[in-house]
Amino acid sequence: MTSVNLNADMGEGFGAYDIGDDDAILEIIRSANIACGFHAGDPLTMRRVVERAHTRGVSIGAHPGFNDLWGFGRRRIEMQVDDLENMIAYQIGALQAMASFCGEKVTHVKPHGALNNMAAENADYALAIGRAIKAVDRDLIYVALSGSEMEKAARKLDLRVAREGFCDRQYDDNGNLVSRKIPGSVIKDSAVAVKQVVQMVVEGEIVSRDGKRIQRGVDTLCVHGDEPTAVALAAAVRAGLEAAGVKVVPLTEMQFD
Repeated sequence: MTSVNLNADMGEGFGAYDIGDDDAILEIIRSANIACGFHAGDPLTMRRVVERAHTRGVSIGAHPGFNDLWGFGRRRIEMQVDDLENMIAYQIGALQAMASFCGEKVTHVKPHGALNNMAAENADYALAIGRAIKAVDRDLIYVALSGSEMEKAARKLDLRVAREGFCDRQYDDNGNLVSRKIPGSVIKDSAVAVKQVVQMVVEGEIVSRDGKRIQRGVDTLCVHGDEPTAVALAAAVRAGLEAAGVKVVPLTEMQFD
């Protein structure tokens, strides 16, 4: 049976403010990418999500982003690569500390927002993230947009890599995510999302916004937890995958190339 992981970006509130329904999404997904305090999140939020993920058997990962609370980490920031490397290591360490409260272990790292988009195209950024991962714990899984510079960096650094696809985002003809500034780039229709992910997993291809078919293998699929449609879309995606004969498992149970 074909297996795939379903992940979500979560823990993205701050202080008294919550974004997304983390508890509901944790009932559906199998791996959680938890914000580490830079683009969102704080110690209390991080610990709460870790503990709730732990009780549900959901594997946890660090979701580091730019130091950009106002922009939710979705504004591009040019950085020196050594500064970026330190910033990633710092955020991974923060989640490791929170995970220790319930005897949980951080298993993967997935960059957030603009950082993810930039590292998908910029080899220097992708390698800096990979070096930080390797320095903190070389057994961590680097979650990388399939076919991107991040995937190449992970393989160059001999890190485990999970090739990521997106349930709720459109792709351009190069296999990168279409900018959120473009209307329709965020998929809110569950039926459209189900069709996209089943095609990714079963047929090994994505279809761009303009209809181009691109061969891409995927190990994990992301739902953005901050979207109002996230819970319904994630539930539909999981049901659609299982109906197509695909087993949805934690990232730690995946076999990587």
